[in-house]
Amino acid sequence: MTRQEKFLWSLLAGVLVILFLLSSTDLIIKEKKTVIYPVSVIISDTSDDYYSNFRKGADKAAGEFNADVSFITLYEEGDPIRQMELVKREIDDGASAVVLFPVNPVECGKVLDEMILNSPAIVMGSSFPNDQIKGSITPDHQEEGRLLGQAIIKENPPGRLVKIICSDIEYGYNKDIYSSLSRSLGEAGFSLTLYENPGEEVLKESSGEEIIAAIDVKSLDHAADILSGNPGYGGSRIMLYGIGSTTKILTELDRGIIKGLVVSDQFDAGYMSIEKAVKAVHKGVEKEEVLLESHYITKEHLRESRFERILYPID
Repeated sequence: MTRQEKFLWSLLAGVLVILFLLSSTDLIIKEKKTVIYPVSVIISDTSDDYYSNFRKGADKAAGEFNADVSFITLYEEGDPIRQMELVKREIDDGASAVVLFPVNPVECGKVLDEMILNSPAIVMGSSFPNDQIKGSITPDHQEEGRLLGQAIIKENPPGRLVKIICSDIEYGYNKDIYSSLSRSLGEAGFSLTLYENPGEEVLKESSGEEIIAAIDVKSLDHAADILSGNPGYGGSRIMLYGIGSTTKILTELDRGIIKGLVVSDQFDAGYMSIEKAVKAVHKGVEKEEVLLESHYITKEHLRESRFERILYPID
């Protein structure tokens, strides 16, 4: 073999080695590693049953913004101190950002004022006056109450009693919804009674039609369950209205158990919460409150294309 042939074979072997290194290792060309951002969503309930559409939006955003999303539930309902301890725990355990559904906005805000968070937080609701909160996403709760009141006023004669039910008036933003709803109904000549954590007796019929307005999804789900499972309530009609939606609640609306609902786009809320959380990690988002549009819907709206995406988002 001539010297030139040896040189060519050596050169070819060298090229093959280089090609192997390029294709199978990062010794020559360093691959850019994908950074994954752990984001903890801390909800205000002991179960995430009422967050299915929100979760779908959050999961979609997680894939697009390289987030690893965890849903954290409460050990005990109605405990803002414990909820804020969970916020700190998740950050101390490595969460790049947190998304918070405050169980009691006022109390959670007070606890936060005494805390130092090493990661940004996004609030699902009206924002706290605290620099550690980097944004908020929320329906207009006053508007939700107003829309529900307008529907009741339009569909029922004045002077009637409206039973307003909720799990707890201090829970979430129930107080804001209640103030708007009661103002609208009161100005229209309706009388009101508020029931917190109502039992079945509140839903029993009186001499005539009952109007019941559930201002949070938990109390709405509970009331629909009772009415759906008790044929004895059929003697006189119970007009059940509410705020919020799940697949189960929409089924009861379709069946006529629920008269009407005020809903907002929880898929978008979930998506934007993760988007803003990841951007906040990079300091790439200014603090702002995003208001979600609210809609009043009845059974007739369920098949309309403009509401299908809001009510039945595709995974």
